[in-house]
Amino acid sequence: MASSSFLQKQLEAFKENASNASSKISNKRTVAVHSTAPTPRPSTPSGSNTGDLKRKRPDNSSTIVYSQPADTGKGRYIMTQVTYAVDYLKSKEVPQTLASIIGYLSLQNQTPGDKRTITDILKKHDRVEFTPSGTPGKTSTWDSGTYRFRPIHNIRSATELLAYLQAQPSAQGLSVKELKDGWSGAEDAIDLLESHSQLLVTRNKKDNHARMVWANDPSLSQNIDVEFQSRWHKIKIPVPGELPGELSKAGLKPTSVDPATVVKKVVTGKKERQKRPRRGGRQTNTHMAGILRDYSFRK
Repeated sequence: MASSSFLQKQLEAFKENASNASSKISNKRTVAVHSTAPTPRPSTPSGSNTGDLKRKRPDNSSTIVYSQPADTGKGRYIMTQVTYAVDYLKSKEVPQTLASIIGYLSLQNQTPGDKRTITDILKKHDRVEFTPSGTPGKTSTWDSGTYRFRPIHNIRSATELLAYLQAQPSAQGLSVKELKDGWSGAEDAIDLLESHSQLLVTRNKKDNHARMVWANDPSLSQNIDVEFQSRWHKIKIPVPGELPGELSKAGLKPTSVDPATVVKKVVTGKKERQKRPRRGGRQTNTHMAGILRDYSFRK
């Protein structure tokens, strides 16, 4: 009886544990279902379109990229004005103020910033000479000073041209095209100096314009009799190709002869080859000298 009561207690304890375990599992499932339940959507008001609730993509058509500046053409405009300003200074050939340059470019209504930008570029331009104004030691304003075109050679008068040529360490000539770069009256001054024998000038054959100039010393000029000049110009000089031959005919030896000018004689016909006489061979039949006849004279 004691053993049966013990087994009965064990069975009741097992049932109680099984009941407790099943209740715990059911509680965990209930909590999981409540935690994963979807959040209810807000009620849609009457008369509204459900498509408006969809997420819209941002409109990038009007998006401004600030990493690059907009191409307004301001830089090209300013450099064009600088080019016009340099041409204006070149035509004037005398120093000009900023006010005269601005007036020529019609930039009176431009902002001070644009005017100052053009001024800074002109001050650093390699073809512009800037001279600041004001007393020494006093800072001048950005719009003061004068501007002048800087030519290839700083020559703008006949006196400066002669001084430049005489100061040269060599007798190198000067291009008239370079002189006209900053001096519009260069050709008139060259013609005047040439008429006074102060310049040696070479000219173009097509239009007779001066091409190169050299300094000339008038004290070296000598007057030659007209009769002697006429006789000198009547002397006929042979062409370069015939000159060595003419000197040889006169008994003179040319100091240098260009091989390209030497005319070689061309042989028209071929020279016939002369036949050599046949030499007699060695005579070996001497024992028949009295019997055989000699026919060598018939060769």
